[in-house]
Amino acid sequence: MGKRSRRRAETVKAPESEYRSTDGDVLVLRGALTPATRAEYAAVLDGSPLSQEDAWQRAVEFLFERLAVRWEIAGTEPITHQKDLLARYRFASVDERRWIRDVLREHLAEHFPDVSPP
Repeated sequence: MGKRSRRRAETVKAPESEYRSTDGDVLVLRGALTPATRAEYAAVLDGSPLSQEDAWQRAVEFLFERLAVRWEIAGTEPITHQKDLLARYRFASVDERRWIRDVLREHLAEHFPDVSPP
């Protein structure tokens, strides 16, 4: 049996949703969360009762890291690598973080109603 006769299984790609800011930013988020990721997120969101603010910040970053596929900032070349996306998120201004939080909440409500928003 030759290699040509073998068929590769087609990989299923999670749907993506695109969100645009008034400043021209475009954030594309993945439309799937595995059960393990959901459990990890719940643990991060619950966090320490002594530092609920820290747990909330970590939960937003966790969701961004798991869901962000692409981020185009004011017409520049899109950021697509996970490491670069997370680094840019950590460098984001207060307004950019607020917009991202709002987008994440909207995305969760639409695609993952059973997941608590940060």
